[in-house]
Amino acid sequence: MNAETSLQSPAVSVIVPCRNEGGHIEHALQTILRQQAPPGGFEVLVADGMSTDQTRVVLERFAANHPSLKVIDNPGKFVSPGLNLAIRAARGEIIVRMDLHTEYAPDYILECISTLKRTGADNVGGPARTRSKSYLQAAICTAYHSAFSCGGAAFHNPDYEGYVDTVTYGCWKKSTLERLGCFDEELVRNQDDELNLRITRSGGKIWQTPRIQSWYYPRASMTALFNQYAQYGYWKVRVIQKHKLPASWRHLVPGAFVAALALTSVLSLFAHPFRFAFLLVAGSYIGANLLASLVTCRRSAHLKYLPMMPLIFASYHVSYGYGFLRGLLDFGLLRRGSSAGFTRLTRSRTVS
Repeated sequence: MNAETSLQSPAVSVIVPCRNEGGHIEHALQTILRQQAPPGGFEVLVADGMSTDQTRVVLERFAANHPSLKVIDNPGKFVSPGLNLAIRAARGEIIVRMDLHTEYAPDYILECISTLKRTGADNVGGPARTRSKSYLQAAICTAYHSAFSCGGAAFHNPDYEGYVDTVTYGCWKKSTLERLGCFDEELVRNQDDELNLRITRSGGKIWQTPRIQSWYYPRASMTALFNQYAQYGYWKVRVIQKHKLPASWRHLVPGAFVAALALTSVLSLFAHPFRFAFLLVAGSYIGANLLASLVTCRRSAHLKYLPMMPLIFASYHVSYGYGFLRGLLDFGLLRRGSSAGFTRLTRSRTVS
């Protein structure tokens, strides 16, 4: 059975947002369309954010050869409106989100459906496993799974099974998404975290299992990584404003660190005691960073990444903290719209 089965009433709708993915969209679509299908089959809805490269050409060619694939215009360009357009067009009772910079086990959809039924959860998914194509990307993968980089979120643990506060991608009943109002279209980033926050605060459950397997390719350059996490921090402010409280207090730590570092560095120019405070903040962080880098590389048996690990950890923390503070300035203090630098694509079109 394949995606072409039971096109009149597919059991599952796979929703895929994209924009300017011409460099690798063909391979990504092939892996999605080759998924083992559930009884009733599945359809694939790709919401294209008005791509300006070869993405649309590839999509139209695939759509002509695969009746189960439908391309949807997303004039909003960003992920959230694209996902919502795909959800509204979906014919399946179950929605599975898939992204193009990820590889999936052949039974990914089947395991999503099985877990959704077995647990009765409102959203299910697998842990955020990673793969790489270069030395730097592999080092970023290693840092990604360290509790020091992202605060120990359960979805970074590839072996964890149980209830979580958020999960990679997701699988829901369509009725659940409609009841929740789908994704918040204001959010350029963190739209999945915000949806999961609405699920848990309304009494719903989110379940993670290692049996749902996928492998994500993180950003492959320090610049792209910095910009990505600056956007995460920036848009986290809007999520907190909307819900009045953060989903986790760990989201506040990078901003507090960057604020303390910046404040003490400026004040140290005028008063000697603040020089000690600056050295204390900076020195404590450097010490913790170096120790975490060594522990992370030893535990993963990848000491070859040690030269880059402190810089990668610092990029995670400083970028997120900087973005968070800019979000406080734009959304809180100045009460203006988002800055253009925090809405641009952060991934190269040619690098996974």
